[in-house]
Amino acid sequence: MKVEAPSQQVQTRADIVAIGLSVGCLLHCLALPVALALLPTLSIDWLTDESFHRWLLVAILPTSVLALLMGCWKHRQVSVIALGFSGLLLLIWAAFFGHHVVGELGEKAVTTVGAVVIAVSHIMNQRFCRQSACEC
Repeated sequence: MKVEAPSQQVQTRADIVAIGLSVGCLLHCLALPVALALLPTLSIDWLTDESFHRWLLVAILPTSVLALLMGCWKHRQVSVIALGFSGLLLLIWAAFFGHHVVGELGEKAVTTVGAVVIAVSHIMNQRFCRQSACEC
């Protein structure tokens, strides 16, 4: 059994958390309209508020940046950071400008694409770390 270095453990866990947050964001965007249609008596207005995306960013941004930077430090695949940061920029843009520029449906589309891009970048980050010559 191989024991991971503490920084590898942090990076791996941060990748996993970031993937989970991205999937949660994706599920929120895709499932919320269905949930609202099926459960009209349930009062979940705070989930539909635009500020919800901004609060999600408070968790997503530091987790993703930490995991991607730590991973890139080990595997030197800058494309992973470029992909991940592109996804983060999409989420930021959607949270602050999407509704006003492209409407609600466009905001959901941009958010969905951003969440998928971030999740893919973290999956790539984990794979490159496992394949690299570092203590992975």
